[in-house]
Amino acid sequence: MNSTQLAHTTDVLSDVLLFRQPADVILSAFFRRQRKLGRQDRHEIAETVFAALRHLQKIQTALKKPHTQAKKAALAALVLGRGVSVQALSSLCNEEESAWLSALKSQKNTFADALNTAAELPVELIAVLRQNGWQDDAILAFGKTAMQNAPLDVRVNILKARRDAVLAQWQAEDLHGTATPLSPWGIRFADKPAVNKHPLFLDGSVEVQDEGSQLLALLTGAKRGQMIVDFCAGAGGKTLAVGAMMNNSGRLYAFDTAEKRLNNLKPRMIRAGLTNIHPQRIDDEHDKRIDRLHGKADCVLVDAPCSGLGTLRRNPDLKYRQSAERIAALCTQQYSILSAAAQLVRIGGRLVYATCSVLPDENERQAERFLAENPSWKALSAADLLTSQKIPLNTGTYLRLNTAEHHTDGFFAAVFERVK
Repeated sequence: MNSTQLAHTTDVLSDVLLFRQPADVILSAFFRRQRKLGRQDRHEIAETVFAALRHLQKIQTALKKPHTQAKKAALAALVLGRGVSVQALSSLCNEEESAWLSALKSQKNTFADALNTAAELPVELIAVLRQNGWQDDAILAFGKTAMQNAPLDVRVNILKARRDAVLAQWQAEDLHGTATPLSPWGIRFADKPAVNKHPLFLDGSVEVQDEGSQLLALLTGAKRGQMIVDFCAGAGGKTLAVGAMMNNSGRLYAFDTAEKRLNNLKPRMIRAGLTNIHPQRIDDEHDKRIDRLHGKADCVLVDAPCSGLGTLRRNPDLKYRQSAERIAALCTQQYSILSAAAQLVRIGGRLVYATCSVLPDENERQAERFLAENPSWKALSAADLLTSQKIPLNTGTYLRLNTAEHHTDGFFAAVFERVK
């Protein structure tokens, strides 16, 4: 890192560490303002910002208000998170900063003694995990996997391409992707190339999507000619996958409360060659405009708003933007959405409830409450549904994905069938 890159990192990190907005939103806005920065500059700045977030518990032992000393926080991120030696930073530091970095680095054994610094999870989040029944060894393992960099997963659009052909083309171009072990559509890159500029991305043959998210789409069992509802569509990653499963036939409703997210879906639909998707903004889960679909849908997918704690590899700032109160409010919202979405499903139809959380309060307890309060529904085995699609994954009745075991983001899904 050179002095100019460090100055920019210091500037943006002072904003990121206030946690008023998601880190990726702040970085994107910063890069739009700094149009003269090259690709390598952006890479260095972004990697250092995220390293600071991943190692913030350690940094905070020496900087109580790191946003007010963002240069030191950036230097600490380079040493603790990116493996740069203190000596290699001598041209960027004064004497006091070099001594401070050396003292911070020497605390390695001390950091291992406290759970928050060893797991790089704030004390408040550790308390939430414990309340959800987690033991400290599981919390430590979770925190360590959440500190890893996530690979780049893409999904091959089966309307336009075959995975083996895409893999062969990319290998010929010296892009070293490998087939994902679970999703039949996925390709994984360890080195995260800029695929969003590749012709196969631009023509809609591939989309960026985590393998775990691809598996959630597969659990819908969507078929051509059906009526499917994506109740919380967002920008539409799963919507696009389900639309391709339907072979661009039938009707696929994409609901969301945010017009901006649905607007982001529209160009992706066009690029993917999908015409069976019908985006519609709704005010909330009780919007009267959805009443016309009551009892008609073959499947409803509820990718519920959640804490996002399964995505900490990609969004490490989420550790600092969630609280017990916020999670409790989300649980109330999740159950309200699940109950409303269930009314759209026909008898014999399917309801998929999913989150990118690892908390039982948001996951298993929501599913169990739904079954207890709705006797006209039964649980389907996610393991059996995936086995029927030749996917070798058995996590029991519920789909539970974790980074350490499955190399995906953390996901949960429960699948229900309406029996009467």
